Amino acid sequence: MHPIRHFLTITKHHNLVMRYCFRARLYRQGLMHDLSKYSPTEFLVGARYFQGTRSPNNAEREDTGMSLSWLHHKGRNKHHFEFWIDYDEDLTNPRVLAGIRMPRRYVAEMIFDRVSACKVYKGADYTDRSPLEYYLLGKSRSWFIHERTSKEMEFLLHMWAEKGEDATVRYIRDVYLGWQHGIRGYLHCRNVR
Repeated sequence: MHPIRHFLTITKHHNLVMRYCFRARLYRQGLMHDLSKYSPTEFLVGARYFQGTRSPNNAEREDTGMSLSWLHHKGRNKHHFEFWIDYDEDLTNPRVLAGIRMPRRYVAEMIFDRVSACKVYKGADYTDRSPLEYYLLGKSRSWFIHERTSKEMEFLLHMWAEKGEDATVRYIRDVYLGWQHGIRGYLHCRNVR
């Protein structure tokens, strides 16, 4: 059991995401990001399975066959694409469930979340390619992410890998989320393929 180390890790992660969100003018999301990790349901599991190099939810899943902490977390945090799963209106879909397109502000927070998790868990081994590599590693298992959300996310992660943090955060703020202030964000979303 490592409650202090787990607390420090999730707080470091929260603060990184908060800084990115603030830079993108997503102030409320930055303040509220992952607060459910401090709830007993998630915190106690995190402290028990803490390793410092990956999510404790993965260790819980390996130990028990499922992660109650993850089920709690993804149901309360809109920056996870798993939050945006519902019954599919297309009755011909054999899966029954389908991903719903995420609002752009949560896609932006998801990008910041993945980057921050990579920074925390990889430490000195982090590069701007790390979030993209991690995403591509699990992409084949992400059946329920909405196709458009997946394309937008991959576009932004490629940008982060190729143009770096500052350029991508500026782009997210001024263009991707820029629809709040004009036509540029709208044009971006029409052009992401």
